[in-house]
Amino acid sequence: MTKRLTKTSNILIAFILLVAAWQAAVLIGQFEESLFPPPLQVWKGIVSLVRDGTLFIHLQVSLFRFAVGYSTAVISAVALGLALGLLQRLWAYIDPIIQVLRPVSPIAWSPFIVLWFGIGDAPAIVIIFLAAFFPVLLSTVAAVRKVEPIYIKIAHNVEMTRGSLIAKIIFPASFPYIANGLHIAIGTSWIFLVSGEMVGAQSGLGYLIVDARNYLRLDLVFAGIILIGICGLLLDKAVGLLERGIERQWGIAPKE
Repeated sequence: MTKRLTKTSNILIAFILLVAAWQAAVLIGQFEESLFPPPLQVWKGIVSLVRDGTLFIHLQVSLFRFAVGYSTAVISAVALGLALGLLQRLWAYIDPIIQVLRPVSPIAWSPFIVLWFGIGDAPAIVIIFLAAFFPVLLSTVAAVRKVEPIYIKIAHNVEMTRGSLIAKIIFPASFPYIANGLHIAIGTSWIFLVSGEMVGAQSGLGYLIVDARNYLRLDLVFAGIILIGICGLLLDKAVGLLERGIERQWGIAPKE
């Protein structure tokens, strides 16, 4: 309990310092409020978005796209990674292909994604999928290869089936390493969700920023940036809670 209170207080202090530095930069730089809005003006912008319901509409759309794209990527990447981690000869052929595709920004595929999937939610979901898939896949394959060989030998000695081996030994033993990929994928997929909404969407937090920019409402642009950052933090914390819950269920949670 004390540790949680300490973490909460640290987060509050960090935000207070950030706002203070922001306000100091506005005062020292003597910027026009229209060019560099102070914290109070941005707060008023957030309140206005809440009052007219705009914020909840865009937030709901972004979270839906993220949930579908991220969950689909995680499920498929973990399943494929567990299989490829065991089939090392096959992975030797696939790995170069993955390493060529992985550095390509999902936004670079956007012209083809729009042509293939049309407009609406689908392009943003596909971009999220691409951004989350590769980090989880690579972390899963690496995690499987780190499993102690003795565990696999024991499973073979007791004639455990391949499915039971993966479900009862490989996956629990490799999960702490897979969780690292889940956290990385949260950051990358959330970033590219916003980028995708800036390019070809008519709703979402990314579109909110572009629309506010077009009307020279930089207070709303800052509001969108802050909301995106807060949502990213909360999503990462949610994955952390899920991770600790699974580890406690398997009895592998680290002592606090």
